[in-house]
Amino acid sequence: MTARRDLDELERRGLVRRTHGGAVLPSTAAHEDSFARRMNVSREEKERLAAAAVDMLSARETVFLDSSTTSYFVARRMIDEGLAATVLTNSLPVMELVFNEGQDIELIGIGGTLRRLTRSFVGPFAVRTVEGHFADRLFLSVKGLTETGMLTDADPLEAEVKRAMIAQAGESTLLVDRSKLIARGLSVVASVAEVSGVLVDGITPAQAAPLVAAGAELQPVAMQLVE
Repeated sequence: MTARRDLDELERRGLVRRTHGGAVLPSTAAHEDSFARRMNVSREEKERLAAAAVDMLSARETVFLDSSTTSYFVARRMIDEGLAATVLTNSLPVMELVFNEGQDIELIGIGGTLRRLTRSFVGPFAVRTVEGHFADRLFLSVKGLTETGMLTDADPLEAEVKRAMIAQAGESTLLVDRSKLIARGLSVVASVAEVSGVLVDGITPAQAAPLVAAGAELQPVAMQLVE
């Protein structure tokens, strides 16, 4: 019972991936968990990151939100605070959330091919829709952030949409917790130097140093960086 609880906690924090009879360390692979499963990983960290992200917003801004669960928490926070804005997203859960509860938010849905696993729209049409708009800001997350500062995702089509959003946003902010530093996706999205800033939760100075060296503008969330 104690071992199972420990494994559940490690998976919640994104430090391992549960398997039948045990757990494995995250690895460089195209493996990708479902949106519903990822919603319960590092939930408290994502809520803190979302709160810090929304604090950056002014009323009536136009915001890209990617298909990450972290961006879902950003949308949730925007709604809870009654922030008036325009949201452009390829995330079906974010679209549903804004449609059902976001009375003060204008919604532009980015369509394309629906990936059932991630409940996100991708492909050439999604990229063209992104390229047909500009936004004041982008909030995004990724599967993993390498020590050399490369943003990575498990799926090349997801990576392509994120890359297009970075290009079309006035300011782009990456939202990452410590679990992102031990995972790595198959597809490169961009260099950390290509985003305007990085909101980080729970990483140590030793983990931060190579990211800063790679050009990241780090902004700690909720707590000071600690060893």
